[in-house]
Amino acid sequence: MNDTDSILIVDDDLRILRLIENYLRCEGYSTHTATCAVEARQRLLASPTALIILDVGLPDEDGFSLAREIRTKSTVPIIMLTGKTDTVDKVVGLELGADDYMTKPFEARELLARVRSLLRRSQTPSPSSLEKSGIAHFGGWRIDLIQHELFSPIGKNVHLTSHEFRLLEAFIRAPNRVLTRDLLMDQIAGHDWSPLDRSIDVLIAKLRKKIELNPAQPSLIKAIRGEGYKLTTEVRFA
Repeated sequence: MNDTDSILIVDDDLRILRLIENYLRCEGYSTHTATCAVEARQRLLASPTALIILDVGLPDEDGFSLAREIRTKSTVPIIMLTGKTDTVDKVVGLELGADDYMTKPFEARELLARVRSLLRRSQTPSPSSLEKSGIAHFGGWRIDLIQHELFSPIGKNVHLTSHEFRLLEAFIRAPNRVLTRDLLMDQIAGHDWSPLDRSIDVLIAKLRKKIELNPAQPSLIKAIRGEGYKLTTEVRFA
């Protein structure tokens, strides 16, 4: 995992700081840490950051003001931590631009799930102004993202199930980019799936049978060993 996938952890409680740091590193994430707002700013300037875990109660400045400052400059996902159970704090944090909020003590596995979810969401391309028509062309095919229709190069309407359509739409919105199984399943099934679920591979196989000239040797949707899948053609929105 490269520096652009690094997570910044900001907390003055060294026990919690190290616990989060060690847990995320064991899960394959790169991390850097800070124990105060001043140090956090220095870290943000020095290293690309994909997500911030930010404690509300810092010694030199409250996390709310730091979150507000960060949000004026960046859309990086922020998970705020607090020892308070007051819902007012949660509302304030979310209104300032935080993406999620957790109360201490918390389960490390729950934090990991929220980190993964936010990273997947932040890595999903947002629709551009070119997509207003909802019509996209790829490899001779035409797809209508609004009417949920797919047309072959000879103009035949090809039926897709709802899951197959959402899967193809995810590729259409991120051409020539590797999409992990986790990201694809999150787009298709939300949180109602197990990390060990391999049904995405079955869906890929079914989709290939409908859009590939030779499903056994796919030229449009290719598997990238150890990473995921990629749509290997240009996409043009009309």
